[in-house]
Amino acid sequence: MEDIKVILASSSPRRKEIFKMLKIPFEVKLPKVKEVLFEDPLKTALENSLRKVKDVVERYNLKNKNVLVISADTIVVLENKILGKPKDEKEAYEMLKSLSGKTHKVITSVGLYFKDFYSFYDKAFVTFKNLSEKEIKWYIKTKEPLDKAGSYGIQGIGAVFIKEIQGDFFTVMGFPVSKFYDFLKDNLCLDLKNIISLP
Repeated sequence: MEDIKVILASSSPRRKEIFKMLKIPFEVKLPKVKEVLFEDPLKTALENSLRKVKDVVERYNLKNKNVLVISADTIVVLENKILGKPKDEKEAYEMLKSLSGKTHKVITSVGLYFKDFYSFYDKAFVTFKNLSEKEIKWYIKTKEPLDKAGSYGIQGIGAVFIKEIQGDFFTVMGFPVSKFYDFLKDNLCLDLKNIISLP
């Protein structure tokens, strides 16, 4: 089978890191779409990941090419409220305070194009330790929370605040690796050797 070109429709450093870890050669093409927000968190994640992949496929004229285009959208949900990226330090503080001592849900939706458009999602549950005001303020000073949904990065300093994860760590990080593998195999009949560069 001819090698498939993999295109990542995302600017996320976390997703680039995951693809490098998987030894998947890829190039980045950034989507130019406004994210939408629905009352239903799952609908929000699914719609945004599909909009991103469709935009890249259409703008770069990739239909009917031997490409696998991948996008993703990760959202943090606490008591059915979506916690996006904080606007400023004050909002980051409020988000972290609201997450303290509670369990929240993280949904990552993946949009795909391989001869047709597809999407799937995975969810995980993250429980935070009780955080003191001093800990929250210290964490905000690191600047890590300011560009992340829910105001924390599980793959960074934020890991010290996590009491428990139920589900796939990578779903929380921003790309559900295990479910991605299953989807390629079971739904697209793709073997990882078609896209992974091995010595």
